[in-house]
Amino acid sequence: MADRPPVMTIALLSGAALGYEILLIRLFSIIQWHHFAYMIISLALLGYGASGTFLAVTQQRFLRHYPRTLLLNLALFALSTLPCFLLAQRIHFNPEEMLWKWQEALRLAMIYLLLSLPFFFAANSIALTLARYRSTITRVYAADLIGAGAGSLAVLLLLYLLPPLQALSALSAAAIACLIFAAVELRLQRQLWIAAGALLLIAAAVWFGMNARLVLSPYKALSQALRVDGAHIVNQRYSPLALVEVVENAIIPPRYAPGMSLNSPAGPPQQLGLYADGNSLGAITRDSGKPETLQFLDQLTSALPYHLQQQDPVLVVGAGGGMDVLQAVYEHARQVDAVELNPQVTNLLGHDYADFTGGLYQRPGVRLHTAEARGFISSRETKYGLIQLSLQDSAGAASAGLYALSENYLYTTEALTEYLQHLRPGGYLAITQWIKLPPRDTLKLFVTAIDALRASGVDQPGTRLMLIRGWQTSTLLVRKGAFTAGEIRAMQLFCRARAFDVAWYPGIGATDVNHYNRLREPYFYLGARALLGPDRQVFLDDYKFNLQPATDDQPYFHNFFKWSTLREILHLRDRGGLPLLETGYPVIVATLVQATVLSLVLILLPLAATKRAERDDSGAVTRLRVVAYFAGIGLAFLFLEIALIQKFMRFLHHPVFTAAVILASFLLFAGLGSFRSRRYSTLGNQRAGVLRAISGIVLTGVAYLLLLDHLFSWLSAWPAVARMLVSSLLIAPLAFFMGAPFPLALSSLGKQAADMMPLAWGVNGCASVLSAVLATLLAIHFGFVTVVVLALMLYSLSALAFPVKSA
Repeated sequence: MADRPPVMTIALLSGAALGYEILLIRLFSIIQWHHFAYMIISLALLGYGASGTFLAVTQQRFLRHYPRTLLLNLALFALSTLPCFLLAQRIHFNPEEMLWKWQEALRLAMIYLLLSLPFFFAANSIALTLARYRSTITRVYAADLIGAGAGSLAVLLLLYLLPPLQALSALSAAAIACLIFAAVELRLQRQLWIAAGALLLIAAAVWFGMNARLVLSPYKALSQALRVDGAHIVNQRYSPLALVEVVENAIIPPRYAPGMSLNSPAGPPQQLGLYADGNSLGAITRDSGKPETLQFLDQLTSALPYHLQQQDPVLVVGAGGGMDVLQAVYEHARQVDAVELNPQVTNLLGHDYADFTGGLYQRPGVRLHTAEARGFISSRETKYGLIQLSLQDSAGAASAGLYALSENYLYTTEALTEYLQHLRPGGYLAITQWIKLPPRDTLKLFVTAIDALRASGVDQPGTRLMLIRGWQTSTLLVRKGAFTAGEIRAMQLFCRARAFDVAWYPGIGATDVNHYNRLREPYFYLGARALLGPDRQVFLDDYKFNLQPATDDQPYFHNFFKWSTLREILHLRDRGGLPLLETGYPVIVATLVQATVLSLVLILLPLAATKRAERDDSGAVTRLRVVAYFAGIGLAFLFLEIALIQKFMRFLHHPVFTAAVILASFLLFAGLGSFRSRRYSTLGNQRAGVLRAISGIVLTGVAYLLLLDHLFSWLSAWPAVARMLVSSLLIAPLAFFMGAPFPLALSSLGKQAADMMPLAWGVNGCASVLSAVLATLLAIHFGFVTVVVLALMLYSLSALAFPVKSA
């Protein structure tokens, strides 16, 4: 066996493991929802932590047979990636029932354990290699991090070439190739036999992946649509952004006209359902050139601004299936800019279904832009007559509260302020949302608009707000300037003809509301009046749901959950109380509880039961200092990583892109930092290296807090590739410093207290498991700035607890 560590094997293995993590985020966005991304990161770390505990008992035995043990764990990792996911997706988990059905918690735990298993085998391989080659720990650790960073970028490329499940099959094949690399690097006998076996396994993985199918949650919009007789998928596009699918049904055609007046003389024409990751993006509507077939567009609450004055130019944010653009054209808008983030959707509408839509995006005055909304707006000098945001969320997921953990920078106070700055005098910002009862989204948007107007210097925001509602949707208008008496009369005529209710306009009275879609009380009007009144804070504190305006530091617009309401909701669950529950937040709390329990059971309790000396012969190392140091840097590293992933969502706009770029940058530059730090190990001066690294972390972190928001605003209009490169360069200095504290301390332990290395690995893994979920909860409650500050404090305290005093 060679004396040189198998760094290429470790790099490829780490790349496959991180690629697997990114792919799981992508796959769970499709079969479940985006907020499971934080669970994926946590369960990956659970596998790594459990590995440390396992090796605390078995390390010496396995090290005696290192080549064989390495090959075994490499093979188990490769062979478990695809089957574990396929089994996990067959577990019918319903997050909405988790708080009162213990079976759902058990199902979540089963998913957790299944998906952490491949990471357990990968971690065994890495940890054993670190223990086997103690004198070159920094080199092996650098290969681990650099390989992981490269893998998280490579998987983005893979997702452009293959559908997600087939990409997972290809990644399994790459993991199997680790066996060949290991045989060569370790100069093992029977290399040809190992290579032949690996090639057979690669062929099997590819075949298996090609014949497997994704199983979507039955509660997703696409699953519901495909249950209808005659429904079938007629077009599919894939990329890291989304799995986009078009559904046709000739027997029972889709009928997408959200909130259409019950007085409408006609319904929509032929439509095709449009879905991204199983969530509805609305419908692609046929335009045969006959205006009478599109009159339903004038019967939606979103048509209100077109009846108040001529709207030119119009900006449609989130064009999706094109209905809002078609509505603007139908209402005689002469110039329309349509912005859509996903290029797959724009290609479908602009090419595949151009004839079906009557050449919507080829018409004079209509321009389609593939861009992120806020970046597009900030880069424009155009002043718009109307900026339209309509139903940006899937109705089903919104009603279930499943967007509670999704960062949404379209509805923050800063976003609305920016929209208002790009309106011409007298122009409108129009936002249409699904109605939920009791009111949540609509009132939260209303109070956010109030704050945006006040931030723009408006002393009487009530004079610039207008709110109407139908039976399914509401539309809020924010005017640049006070509404005129003529506009108010036009709004009243519009609502009366369509049986829409008025909830707010300047000068509204109690007798003007709740006429058509009658509620027990005029909740929307009462809420709007309270939010504009002097007792606003009392109303917000007493309200059953969280209506505090979202900000760029806490961009969780759809988080309405309040602990004070939970008991009442659970009491009412058998009497129709389920719609009151916002399930996204409780799911992540339950995930934290399960992560804590599993970490204790799989990591800390076995370590505690393993008898170890309290200190080494010199008295320089204690278990307490080992636990304090490695727990501290484990929490701090993931706090920074998760907070910056969430923060960079504002800049990169998509969870998979953001996670891949930020993780890759962290790991790549942390690997370089680890490699650079080996000079401190060579000199036996690890403590000095850690102190310098943590000083760099704190200074860089403070600079981020002061500068990032300004940089994002300045650079947000740059092309996606440029923004990804800038993001990587911004992460580089912080990650470089963060790469040193772990390997330097581990190197010290390897020289002075080698038996405590599994303890360090396990404690660090346990802290990392908890921090991945805890960071998200802290960000929801206190904001990203608080999470970053806590991380910097933890790093500073960890420096004081460096476990090897004499190093």
